[in-house]
Amino acid sequence: MALEFLVPIIGDHMAPIMFIGLVVFLLSGYPVAFALAANGLLFGLLGIGMGMFTPDFLQALPNRIFGIMANDTLLAIPFFTFMGLILERSGMAEDLLDTIGQLFGPVRGGLAFAVIFVGALLAATTGVVAASVISMGLISLPIMLRYGYDRKLATGVIAASGTLAQIIPPSLVLIIMADQLGRSVGDMYAGAMIPGLVLTGMYVGYVALVAFFKPAAAPALPLSARTVTGTKLLVRSLVVLVPPLFLIFLVLGTIFLGIATPTEGGAMGAAGAMLLAISKGKLTWGLTRQAVDSTAKLSAFVLFILVGATVFGLVFRGVNGDLWVEHLLTSLPGGQLGFLIAVNILFFVLAFFLDFFELAFILVPLVGPVAEKMGIDLIWFGILLGVNMQTSFMHPPFGFALFYLRSVAPGKKYIDKITGKMMEPVTTKQIYWGAIPFVVIQIIMVALIIAFPGLVSVEKKEVFDDSQAEIVIEIDTEAAPASGSDTSPNLKFSTEEPGEKK
Repeated sequence: MALEFLVPIIGDHMAPIMFIGLVVFLLSGYPVAFALAANGLLFGLLGIGMGMFTPDFLQALPNRIFGIMANDTLLAIPFFTFMGLILERSGMAEDLLDTIGQLFGPVRGGLAFAVIFVGALLAATTGVVAASVISMGLISLPIMLRYGYDRKLATGVIAASGTLAQIIPPSLVLIIMADQLGRSVGDMYAGAMIPGLVLTGMYVGYVALVAFFKPAAAPALPLSARTVTGTKLLVRSLVVLVPPLFLIFLVLGTIFLGIATPTEGGAMGAAGAMLLAISKGKLTWGLTRQAVDSTAKLSAFVLFILVGATVFGLVFRGVNGDLWVEHLLTSLPGGQLGFLIAVNILFFVLAFFLDFFELAFILVPLVGPVAEKMGIDLIWFGILLGVNMQTSFMHPPFGFALFYLRSVAPGKKYIDKITGKMMEPVTTKQIYWGAIPFVVIQIIMVALIIAFPGLVSVEKKEVFDDSQAEIVIEIDTEAAPASGSDTSPNLKFSTEEPGEKK
């Protein structure tokens, strides 16, 4: 073969060279979907020319692509995206922020509490980070600045609350994680509820601490701004809260009760969002067309990345890349805990440069099988990575939530319409510094899930246990725990169930 002279040079290092090649492709600025596919095809042809890769692997590619097209799980993505876009344009976020802002108005930090609460509600109804951040940025940021909120706190709260759509069902990232890990979307949703609520509570706790120690940074609304009180406020709160809560039950309740699949739940949510928009008189042909157009673009974006990731993954496995990744991760010190720490650090660092779609399609298929062989529950593992990948929206300099907020935050001096005062602009530096405390909170949440696995609801009582290193392996080895199957001729594993005492 013409390329056989490269065999001594590349040798057994085809997989790491291919991974480095992918990094080069991504940094070159090519679209991710095409970078993945081009990298896979290039190294596939190179491997065939060197006699290190059998062409039979590429014959499976058409079936893989048709399998993606026929995947019912992925059909939930356009439904939930369409639902979120219709709700975002129907004025629901504006009504919620206005009403809940009045409800929390007398409390120091009340507007920030309202933003967090509305962010959680929008996450449970829209599931789209961009819609949540832009809506709350347009509506609540001018009000918070008007009444003297610290700019870093105001921008940080809005960006962080918008990213709750990443972990609170019906999250798009959880759908993709379930698909990539081969698990049920309904189980993934059920497992994510408590972590999502705990993270929301941690945001509230941070704002409460800031309001207590720095009252000037998060003042209460003045009496003149509290336009609705008493019974009127109670009635208005019920009227505003009932529709989104009913929609949450229509979508998530039917999924958790086993009445509907996630795809069917998404379809009901999309229909419910349209009915809600009709009831408000906001559903127009223009609005519907914009929502359909945006949904089609996002769905095509996801599909093309998945096709590119399939090409890359097929060739990567053909050159034994999965075995290389497995050996690399299982040889880490610390067993399961060492594996979890290393994987989370890897995801956190790469999240500076890649968004959650790219991380989910490139890395999750590589680390998921290793986690399963080490006896880690994949539902728990997927939610852990989902919380970690929230940081991809938040940490500077490439956090998408920060870009969304920057696009709607005032970039120059302006005159406030209510007070008539000249207001200073919000700088990019203030947005970045405001995000950092919430990134730290998200990292703490990752640590809490590892320290207290019971936060994630899974069928198994133990999602991971470091004692398995002594229980499962019968002879001394540097390899990490496996699920009970012999993966190497040098290792011998016992037939005892994980958790049994010898």
